[in-house]
Amino acid sequence: MPTSVAASLTLSSAGPATALLQVAVATPATETLTVLCEGRPLEVEELRVGEARVHRVRLEAGTTEVTYTATAERGGPGRAVTPEAWAEAIRPSRYCPSDQLEGFAATEFDRSLPRAELVGAVADWVHRRLVYAAGASRPVDTAVDTLLAGRGVCRDYAHLTVTLLRALEVPARLVAVYAPGLDPMDFHAVAEADVGGTWCVVDATRLAPTSSLVRICSGRDAADTAFLTTLGGAQFRGMTVTAAVDGDLPAPSDTPFPLP
Repeated sequence: MPTSVAASLTLSSAGPATALLQVAVATPATETLTVLCEGRPLEVEELRVGEARVHRVRLEAGTTEVTYTATAERGGPGRAVTPEAWAEAIRPSRYCPSDQLEGFAATEFDRSLPRAELVGAVADWVHRRLVYAAGASRPVDTAVDTLLAGRGVCRDYAHLTVTLLRALEVPARLVAVYAPGLDPMDFHAVAEADVGGTWCVVDATRLAPTSSLVRICSGRDAADTAFLTTLGGAQFRGMTVTAAVDGDLPAPSDTPFPLP
């Protein structure tokens, strides 16, 4: 069953600038991406950065509108954990300082649990420990800040889940997704962990069913998966995001799910 997704972004710039976009789904069935500055089309260059599809746009002075639409098929095999991805996902990173929480994680979780149970237990713990509150965190907050504050948004939930898993020696990373059923609709962030050699996602927010998520990209943390990076003084003015499927959606779950 296909999933339809779309994103529209508005940027402005007083002069030449650069935008890096990560809004394209990882494996689309169909897609279109248009970038117009004051009605004039701008050239878009696709770059491969790890597993991510990054689109680089040279902005001109004025207002730029980015429009992306795609369909993606649901289902399919999960992604294998390569040795390179394993090594990247086991180490601390900017927003996931897992070395700072090793002792804490060891006292909170039973590392002898089967891997799938351990991943689910960490996601459930984060779900119960944090309060979801829009605007409650800063863009520079790490997982330690989130743990101390006890609240945050999806990226904070994902960062804390990833950090605790790495502290337990479970390779984990953040995944940016389109999330049918999310309310309010937005780009969404979830955690992904190595379960038996396959990447499996868990969503500690439980705001959308994991089996319906559509992968955009994965990375060590939000620094690698931001939907927009601007250089040269460009300003982000706003966006809209949609993701929909035909039929009913399943209930959210903390069971690890292999996302294609």
